[in-house]
Amino acid sequence: MIGPALVAGVAYLDPGNVASNMTAGAKYGYLLVWVVVLGNVMAWLIQYLSAKLGIVTGQSLPEALGHRMKNRWARRAYWLQAELVAMATDIAEVIGGAVALNLLFNIPLVWGGVITGAVSIVLLMVQTRRGARSFEFVVIGLIAIIAIGFTFGVFVAPPDAAGVAAGLVPRFEDTGSVLLAASILGATIMPHAIYAHSALSRDRFAPPKPHPNSPEPLANDGAHGTSTSLATLRGISTARLLSATRWDVTIAMAIAGTVNLCILLLAAANLAGVPGTDTLEGAYAALYTGIGPVVATLFAVGLLASGLASTSVGAYAGAEIMNGLLKIRIPLIARRLVTLIPALAILAIGVDPTLALVLSQVVLSFGIPFALVPLVALTAQRNLLGAFRNRIITTIAGIAASLFLIALNAVLLWLLFTGA
Repeated sequence: MIGPALVAGVAYLDPGNVASNMTAGAKYGYLLVWVVVLGNVMAWLIQYLSAKLGIVTGQSLPEALGHRMKNRWARRAYWLQAELVAMATDIAEVIGGAVALNLLFNIPLVWGGVITGAVSIVLLMVQTRRGARSFEFVVIGLIAIIAIGFTFGVFVAPPDAAGVAAGLVPRFEDTGSVLLAASILGATIMPHAIYAHSALSRDRFAPPKPHPNSPEPLANDGAHGTSTSLATLRGISTARLLSATRWDVTIAMAIAGTVNLCILLLAAANLAGVPGTDTLEGAYAALYTGIGPVVATLFAVGLLASGLASTSVGAYAGAEIMNGLLKIRIPLIARRLVTLIPALAILAIGVDPTLALVLSQVVLSFGIPFALVPLVALTAQRNLLGAFRNRIITTIAGIAASLFLIALNAVLLWLLFTGA
């Protein structure tokens, strides 16, 4: 039963995470350790709620919203912001893969982006032709490479324990630290992962085929009856699936949180104050010179695996967003080709790759409330999830996370517009 959360969890290990965490460690040392930890705690709750929605109702979050948003213009506006978020995700992932290929093989960035896009198409073909389980195995293998690539350096050059402890105290230093905090949270709690996880759980645990005599449709608003019907067709209780999902999410978030923290700690311990290390290329060069070629090469290999794995999940999420909200289904491969264009354009005109990655994560952070607030609201409804609706404490925690993220983005906007 384990797998959907690990696939969705790739979103927490994408090149945007690497750029944000590496830049935060290089610029501010251990200052933003607390942001990584807090983001991962919130991510556990959010991903579990997303998976629960897909399992109990048999609907993804975009589908559930598409059924409830009767005004077509409101639905289109919501789709547009969600699509822009998915596009920002695609940009980060393709750029990260291109940078990794440039570091490893000196391939020009534009051609590296083309290669990354081509490999992602192959991965999507696995998902469409071989099914969810085969796709999960491929992604989990890439996660193992990512974990080794980004954590090895911490064991070679360990961080200062006192510095790590001090970094757990919530605080900011200046506008740049607020920008990076928003970037880290945008990279950690990614809107497209919220949309995708509900769809991955729905597809993974879908009944083999609809039962012609089922008294309830598989996806409707009376979810107490729906969950009973789905449990019968699946041959396994919904409660057991949710129990397994909690383990799935816990394992995925433990891996993602550990890797993200290791990236920041590696930079804080070895790159803080070193000129030029606020870019991926500069960080790679500094690691190569300061710690050795093995650590630097593993870092670049981890970045490449990150880009290849996460770009296919991003395309999956974008297709689900369009289908759920607009009832338009575009083949995943065709969608991948279309969303590849903005990333290649950014690489072609010479925008700094690390800056583009960090700013893409800030865009993602502004999309979080639009995914998170409806998710918390829907999973708290008795008429949708029945006996599996959120407990009061869960809803309060979800509201608190939403308010925190919205407040952080509001502060960031104020600082930017006032020039502070």
